[in-house]
Amino acid sequence: MSEEDIHELDSETENGDVEMCLMSELDYSEQVPTYKSRPDGEAAPKVKQVDFNGNSDSLFFNDGMRKIDLVLVYEDESKNVSEKRGSLYSRKQKRRECFEGSLMDFGVELEATQSVIDEKMFYVKLHMPFETLCSYAEVLHIRLPIQLNDLAPQSSGYNCITKHFYPSEDIIAKEKDYFTAPFRKDQLNHFCVKDRDQFFTPAMRTRMAYYVLNRAPYDVKGNVRKFGFSKLLNGGVYQDAYPLHDCRFNVKSKEPSCPNERFLLYNEWANPKSFYKMQPLNLIRKYFGEKIGIYFAWLGFYTVMLSLAAAVGLGCFIYGFKTRESSTWSKEVCDPLIGGQIVMCPQCDKDCPYWRLNITCESSKRLCVFDNYGTLVFAVFMSVWVTLFLEFWKRYQAVLEHDWDTVEFFQQEEQPRPEYEAKCIHERVNPVTKSKEKVPYTACGKCMRVSCGISTVLFWILLIIASVVGVIVYRLAMFLVFSTKLRSNLSDLKKHKELEPFKEYVTPQMATSITASIISFVIIMILNNVYEKVAIWITDFELPRTKTEYENSLTLKMFLFQFVNYYSSCFYIAFFKGKLVGHPGKPVYWFGEYRNEECDPGGCLTELTTQLSIIMTGKAVWNNIQEVLLPWLKNLIFRRCTQVGSEKEIPRWEQDYQLQSIGKLCLFYEYLEMVIQFGFVTLFVASFPLAPLLALINNLCEIRVDAWKITTQFRRIVPEKARDIGAWQPILQGVAILAVATNAAIIAFTSDMIPRLVYYWAFSVNPYTGGSDHTMAGFINSSLSVFNVADFTNISRPDEEIEQHWPNITTCRYRDFRNPPSHHNQYEFSIYYWHVIAAKLAFMIVVEHIVYFTKFILSYIIPDVPEALKEQIKRERYLTQKNLHETNIKNFKELMKPVTEKLQNQVNEPELEFDLKL
Repeated sequence: MSEEDIHELDSETENGDVEMCLMSELDYSEQVPTYKSRPDGEAAPKVKQVDFNGNSDSLFFNDGMRKIDLVLVYEDESKNVSEKRGSLYSRKQKRRECFEGSLMDFGVELEATQSVIDEKMFYVKLHMPFETLCSYAEVLHIRLPIQLNDLAPQSSGYNCITKHFYPSEDIIAKEKDYFTAPFRKDQLNHFCVKDRDQFFTPAMRTRMAYYVLNRAPYDVKGNVRKFGFSKLLNGGVYQDAYPLHDCRFNVKSKEPSCPNERFLLYNEWANPKSFYKMQPLNLIRKYFGEKIGIYFAWLGFYTVMLSLAAAVGLGCFIYGFKTRESSTWSKEVCDPLIGGQIVMCPQCDKDCPYWRLNITCESSKRLCVFDNYGTLVFAVFMSVWVTLFLEFWKRYQAVLEHDWDTVEFFQQEEQPRPEYEAKCIHERVNPVTKSKEKVPYTACGKCMRVSCGISTVLFWILLIIASVVGVIVYRLAMFLVFSTKLRSNLSDLKKHKELEPFKEYVTPQMATSITASIISFVIIMILNNVYEKVAIWITDFELPRTKTEYENSLTLKMFLFQFVNYYSSCFYIAFFKGKLVGHPGKPVYWFGEYRNEECDPGGCLTELTTQLSIIMTGKAVWNNIQEVLLPWLKNLIFRRCTQVGSEKEIPRWEQDYQLQSIGKLCLFYEYLEMVIQFGFVTLFVASFPLAPLLALINNLCEIRVDAWKITTQFRRIVPEKARDIGAWQPILQGVAILAVATNAAIIAFTSDMIPRLVYYWAFSVNPYTGGSDHTMAGFINSSLSVFNVADFTNISRPDEEIEQHWPNITTCRYRDFRNPPSHHNQYEFSIYYWHVIAAKLAFMIVVEHIVYFTKFILSYIIPDVPEALKEQIKRERYLTQKNLHETNIKNFKELMKPVTEKLQNQVNEPELEFDLKL
C-alpha cells in the first residue's frame, strides 16, 4: 500500500473520528465488560515476544498451557523503511501498539513470534482466559449445557435408510445431547463444567475473541476512541486475523490432545472418495460454526430432494424419447407426401428462400422429446415438489436450530457492526426502551441512502434489459445471414456423404439460437463481476446495523440483478419470441429495420431448452473451475514464491497463513449460485425435464468441491452464528410461487400442447372435417395458414433469383391461425385462433388455482416444527426456569443471612441474661 493510500485513509478517519467515535468512558466500559481504562499518557503494555519452540503441531503458547484462539499477522517494515516513509512506519507501529495494549486491557493474553521463513513477518497469538470468556459469553448470550437430554431420541424411516451412509461412530464419535441455557456468570455452578479448558468450544472461543478484536480501540485521545479492526486491515497495520486449523488436512497431528477434526473432515467429507456418504453436520458446525453448518445442511437437503425430481424428470425424458417416432404430428412433418409437399414462406425479407417443411424433421422429433403429455404431468409434479421441499426444510431447519442452540438467536442478541457503531453521531429515542441512543443517520438521511440504493439497482436492471435487447437485435440480424449463407453452404454437403446427416440438424434457427445463447452467457458473466462491486458499495453506503441486515440487504440487491441477468433471455424466448410477427404480407419490424424473428415450425420450446442447457452447463463448469483451480493455483504460486517447501519446521500459524483468505461474503456467493440454479430447475422445468438431473449431478460435485475448498485451500473461517438461511428463505418461496405461473404459461403459450388438444377435441371432427372420430391426423396442416405470394410487399418479396428456383409457386404456408386469401377477412385471425386463446387462458387459470390450492393445503397440514421437538423445547425451558428460580432463592438466602443471624442473636441475648440471673 502506498503512502498516499495511508494518508487518504487517515484523512478520512481524522476528519470524522471526533464525530463518529465520540463515546463516554462509561458507555465504552459497559459495551466491553472486561475493559480496564489506563490513565492518559500511560504507555500501552508491550506484547511478550518469544522464539518458535520447534513444535510445528502446537496450538498453544510456548508454555504449552494457554490455547491459541486467534492469530494476528503483521509485517514489520523497520528494516526496509526509508527516511521518507519514517512517519508512515511510526504511525502504523503506534496504532499496532495501542491496539495490542487495548486487547490486553480487555483481558486478552498475547504472545508474538517472528516468522521462520520471512523475518519481516510477525504472528501475534491471542488467548482468552476463562474469566474473560465467561464475561463475553454472557454478553453474546452463548448457550451452554446444563443437563443431559433425558428425552428418548426420535427415529424415522428416513433415518433408518440414511444411517448406513453416515461415517462410522468409531471414526467420528457421536456427541452427547444436552439441554442448554444462555450463560450467566452468577449461575456457573448450574452448568456442566467438567473441564474449564473444554467448557467453551474452539468455535465459541474464536467468536468471542473476534468480537473483542472489532471493539478494541487502536487510537485513544481523551474520550475519543478510534476502533474497527477492518480499518487496521485496510491501512496495512495488520495483514489478517484468523483462527488456526487443528492439524494438516492429510496428516494427523503429533499432539496427543489434538482432536484432528480437520483430518476427519477431509477423509470423511471433503475427499471425493466420500461422495456417497452423508455429511457429518455436527462436526462441520463444531469446526466451522453454525453459519457454515446451516449452508451445508441446506445444500445437502436440497440435493437429496433433487434426487426425486431428477428421477421423475428422467422418466419423463425417456418417455418422450421413446415416443418421438410414433408422434402423429412428427410423422406428418417427416412424411414426404405431407411435410415434403408443404412449401413454407421465407422467414426474412428478400434474401431468404422458400423451404419445405420436412427439412425440420429432426427438430420436430427433438421437440416431441420435451413437448408431450408427460411434460404436463412433470410440471404439476414439480409445483408440488417445490412446496414439499420448502415445508420439509422448515421442519429440518427447526431441528437444527434446537440442536445447534440457535432457537433464541434473535435480532436483539446480534451485536451492531463496528462500521455502524463508529458512525453513530445522531441521537434518537428508542421506540422500545424509550431511552436515548445514538444512530448514524436521521430519518431523512436513511431515506436518502435507501433511495440511492433503489435507483442504482433499477439502473443496472435497465442496463441488463438493454443488453438483452442487444442480443435480440443480434439474433434478428444473424438470422438473415444464416438464412442466406448457411443453406447454400450446406448444399455442398451432398458432395460428402459422410456429412450428409448433419444437414438435418444445422438450421438457421438452431445456429442463431446457439450463438446467441453463448453471447448471452458471456454478457451475463461480465455484468455479474461488475455489478457485484456496485452492490457491495451501495450496501456499505446504506450502513445496515447488524451483519445479518447487511447480508439480507446485499442478498436482495444481488438476487434482483441476477434474476433479470440470468432469466431475461429465457423469458424472452418463452413468452415473447414469435408472438408478434404479423404475417408474410405485413411483418412486424424492430426499430423499423429488423424483422421480428419467428419460431421454428416446431415452436420455440426447443430453443428454450437449448438456452437453458447452455446456461446451466456453462455456469456449472465455470463456477467449478473458479472454485477449484483458482485457490489451488494461488496457494501453489504463494508456496513457490515463499519457498515453503524448505526443510525448516514451520509452525501451525505460519502454515495456515500460506492458505487463501476465505473472504467475508464467501457463503453469500455459494447461496446465490444455488438459488439461481433453483430458479432454473423450477421456473422453466416444463421445457427441460432434465434440469433437475443436471442440478443433482452439479450439486453432488458442489458439496465435495466446497468442502474440499474450505478444508484444504482456505484459512479457517471465523465461526458465526446463524439461525436459518436468512433472506434466501423468502426468495425461495417467491421463486416457488412464480414457478407455478411460468410453467403453466410455458405449457399454454410456448408449447403446442393446447393447440393439439383443441384440434383433437374440437376441429378433428364434424363440422370442421369429414370424420367423426377424434384424431391427430391433419394437425400440421391445420396449424399452418396459407399466404398468396402475390400479396408480398416490395420490401418482403423474395429476390428474382429465389423465385426462379421455385417456379409455379402461388401460395406458401406460415405458422399461425389466420384466414386464407380467399376469405372475406383474409389474413385476420380465424375462429381456430380464438378457440386456442380461450383454451390457453382457461388452462392457465384452472391449473394455477389447482396447484396453488394444493400448495396451500400441503403448507397447512405439514407443521413447521415436529411435535417431538416441541416437547424438547418445553423441557429445556422448564429446566432453565427451575435453575433460575433455585439461583434466586440461593441468592436471597445469602442476602438475608446477616439479617437472620442478627435477629437470632437478639432472640438469644434475653435468654442468656435470664440464665445468668438464675
